[in-house]
Amino acid sequence: MLINPYYLYDIGFLLSFSISFSIIHFNYLLDGKNYLYKSLLLSLISFFISLPIIINSYYSINFLSILFNVLYIPYACFIIYPLSILAFFIPFLDPFLLFFIDIFERLSLILNNITIFTFSFSKIPVYMYSLYYYLIFKKNNSFILLIIFFYLYNYYLVFPRVYFLDVGQGDSILIRNKNKNTIIDTGGSYKYDNSNNLILFYKSIGVKKIDTMIISHGDLDHCKDGINLVKKFKVKNVIFNCGSFNELEREIIKVLDKRKIKYHSCIDKIDDLYFLQTNDYDNENDNSNVIYTKINNYKFMFMGDASITTEQEILNTYDLPNIDILKVGHHGSKTSSSEVFIKNTKPKYSVISVGKNNRYGHPNKEVLDNLKNSEIYRTDQDGSIMFKIKNNKLQIETCVP
Repeated sequence: MLINPYYLYDIGFLLSFSISFSIIHFNYLLDGKNYLYKSLLLSLISFFISLPIIINSYYSINFLSILFNVLYIPYACFIIYPLSILAFFIPFLDPFLLFFIDIFERLSLILNNITIFTFSFSKIPVYMYSLYYYLIFKKNNSFILLIIFFYLYNYYLVFPRVYFLDVGQGDSILIRNKNKNTIIDTGGSYKYDNSNNLILFYKSIGVKKIDTMIISHGDLDHCKDGINLVKKFKVKNVIFNCGSFNELEREIIKVLDKRKIKYHSCIDKIDDLYFLQTNDYDNENDNSNVIYTKINNYKFMFMGDASITTEQEILNTYDLPNIDILKVGHHGSKTSSSEVFIKNTKPKYSVISVGKNNRYGHPNKEVLDNLKNSEIYRTDQDGSIMFKIKNNKLQIETCVP
C-alpha cells in the first residue's frame, strides 16, 4: 500500500488480503478439527468475507462456490503452490506447473457454468459494508439477514427512473417504474460488443428481469447488443416495429424462439406505453417505433430514428401535448426533429444519444437550433443521463465519462 496506494482499488488485492486476514483472525476455529471440516470452514470464511467485494465488482454471487472452494483450496495448497515454488528454483518443471494450472482453469470454467444458485445483487453502499463486517467479526449471525437485504436492495423502487445510457453512436434507454423494467433499444456497434457493460450496469442498479424489451427498429446501433441481453436476463416480452424483419432482427428472433420468449411487432399499446407509428414504410428509420408515455404526470416521448416523414404523420394523426422529456430522433440528424415538430411538442428537456466525435457529424447544428428553447442533454458530453421522479419533482443526474 505504501508503494502503490491504488492497490486499494484492485480486486485481487482486496480479496487476497481480506481473506488472508480473516483466516488468521478465525484460525482458532480450526484447531483440532478434521481435514474435511477445516476445508469447509475455510471455504465458508472465504465466501462470506469476499461476498461484498464480489458483489460490488461483478454484481452476482454463485452460492455453490462454497462447495467449489472445498475442491479449489486443497488443489491450490497441495499442487499449484508447491509446484510454483519448485518451478521457481527448477525451471524445467515449468511445463508440469502449466499443465496443472490449465486443469485448474478448465475446472473453474466448468463449475462456473453451473448457475442454478447464482443470484444478482445491486451495488451496496460503503456503510453497509462496515455493518456487514462488524457483524461477522462480532460473530453475530444477523449478517445472514443482511445478505438477504443486499439481494432485495434496489429491487423495489419507490421512485420511477428513466435512464438514457451512453452506448456511443446508438440508443439504449431503461425505464424503471412500478417494479417493471422496460428497455427501449440496446445499442450496438460494428467494432465492439458493449452488452457486458450494459449487463453489469443493469445488475448494479437492481435489475433482475426485463419485463419488456422494445426494438425501435432493426438498425445495428439500436438492437445488436440485445442478443446477449436476452441470454443473460429473464426477458418476458420483446416488441419489434412495423415492417418486415431484417437479417439482424431475424437473428434476434432465433434466440427468442430458442428461449421461448414471446415477441410481437407493430402494436399500438403495451402497459402505459403508446406506439404512435404503426404505418409500414419502405425503410427502417421511417418504420421506427415512436413511443409516448406519462410517468407521474411527466410526459416522455422516444423517437428512435423516426424521420421528418414520420414526425409529420404523427402530427397529422395525434393531438400531441407539450412533452417534458424528448428523446431526440436519429441522434440529432437533420433528417429528424423538424422545426414544425419541435414547435408542436415544445420539449422542456431534450436528450440526444450520440457518439463522441462520430463520423456523421451528429448532432446537426440546425437541429440544435430547433431545440434551443429546451434544455439539451447529450450522451457524448454528459455521459449517461438519469431522470428520477421523486415527490412529483424531476431530478436529473449525469455521469460524465
